[in-house]
Amino acid sequence: MTDVETAKKPDEAPRSNQLASQIMNSSTVMTVLAVVISLVVGAVLIAVTDSKVQATAGYFFARPTDMLAAIWDAVSGAYIALFNGAIYNTNRDSFLGGIKSITDTLHHATPLIAGGLGVALAFRAGLFNIGGRGQMLVAAGAAGWVGFSFHLPVWIHLPLAVIAGIAAGALWGGLVGYLKARTGAHEVILTIMLNYVAFYLISWMLRTPGLLQAPGTVNPESAPILPSAILPPIFGDRYNLHAGFILVILATVFVWWLLNRSNLGFKFRAVGENPNAARTAGINVKSMYIWAMLIAGGLMGIAGVSQVLGTITSGFSSGIDAGIGFDAITVALLGRSTPWGTFAAGVLFGAFKAGGYAMQAGEGIPIDIVLVVQSVIVLFIAAPPLVRSIFFIPKPGSRGSKRNTPNVSKEVAAK
Repeated sequence: MTDVETAKKPDEAPRSNQLASQIMNSSTVMTVLAVVISLVVGAVLIAVTDSKVQATAGYFFARPTDMLAAIWDAVSGAYIALFNGAIYNTNRDSFLGGIKSITDTLHHATPLIAGGLGVALAFRAGLFNIGGRGQMLVAAGAAGWVGFSFHLPVWIHLPLAVIAGIAAGALWGGLVGYLKARTGAHEVILTIMLNYVAFYLISWMLRTPGLLQAPGTVNPESAPILPSAILPPIFGDRYNLHAGFILVILATVFVWWLLNRSNLGFKFRAVGENPNAARTAGINVKSMYIWAMLIAGGLMGIAGVSQVLGTITSGFSSGIDAGIGFDAITVALLGRSTPWGTFAAGVLFGAFKAGGYAMQAGEGIPIDIVLVVQSVIVLFIAAPPLVRSIFFIPKPGSRGSKRNTPNVSKEVAAK
C-alpha cells in the first residue's frame, strides 16, 4: 500500500461523520426533534395534571403499576383524541365523517398560513412585522363592509370583497414601510402602535351607525355578510373548509416565486442579508422596505378576509383577528421564514388547534396544555444547541465532523 493510500484511508470515516452531522443539524431534522420534545413535555404536563395519576401517586410504592397505568391512560387518551380531532376521527362510522377532522385542521390553518407568510416575507427583507393584528382588522373591516353593503352577483361581489380586504391590509402594512423609509422609525414600534390604532378604529366603527354597525342594534357588531360574498365551502356544507384555503395555496406559490424566481425577491433577500451591501450594489433599500411591507400587509389581509368571509358570516366584532396576528409570528419562526416551511408550520398549528378542542371535549385536557406545547416548540426552534445537547448531536464544524484534508495533503507532500 502506498503512502498516499495510507494517508487517504483514515479520511473515509470523518467524511461519513460529516454527512451524518449535516443531516442531523439540518433545519428539518431540528424542527422534527423540537416537535418530539414538545410532545414529551406535553405528555408530562398531561400526566401531572390528571386526577387519576394524582390519586395513584399516593400509594405509588405499594402498587406502582397503578400509577404507570394511569399515566399511560391519560397520555394515550389525550394524544388519541388529538389525532381524532386533527387528522382522522376513528370514532366516526364512515370515511367521509372521519376526514372532517383533517378539513377542520386545514380550516384553522388557513389564516395562520396567510399571516405566517406576511411575517416570513418581512423577515426575509430584514423587517419584523408584528402588526398582523392591525392589518387583519383593517382588512376584515374593508372586506366585511363590502360583503354586507352591496347586492351584486356572486362572481362580482366575492372577488370585490376579497380584493378590498387585501388592498386594505396592504395599505396598512405599506404605511409602516413608508414611515420607516422616510423617517427611519423602527417598524416594531410602528406596527405595535398601528395595532392599537386599527383596533380602536374598528371598534369605533362597529359602534357607529352607518359605518360598520348593524342597523337596528346597539351591539358593536356588523351586519351579516351577504351570501354572495361568502367564501364557498370546498367539499360542501358538511365541512368547514372553504375556498380561503385555495387562496392561501396560491399565496404560498406566489411568495415562493417572488422570493426565489423574481428580481424583486432577490432584492428583498439582499436587503435582508445586508442592507449596506445592497445599497452599495445599487438597490434602493427604502423602496424595498415599502414594497416588502406592502406585500406583507396584503398577505395578512388574506388572513383577515378568510376570517370575515369564511369563518364568521353572521357579523363580526373587533375580536375577529382571534390572536392570529401574533400566532403568525410563531408560524413564520417554525417555518424558518420559507414559504413552504411556513405552510407546513401553519398546518401543524392548525392541527394543534383542531385537536386541542377535541382533547378538551373528549378527555377534559386543558386547552392551555396545547398552547404550552406550541410555545415549547418555538423555544427549541430558537435554541438549536439545546436540542443538540438533548439528543447528543455534535455541533456543526466540531472535531470529527470535518475532513482534515489540508493536513493530509501536507503530510503526503512532505513524504
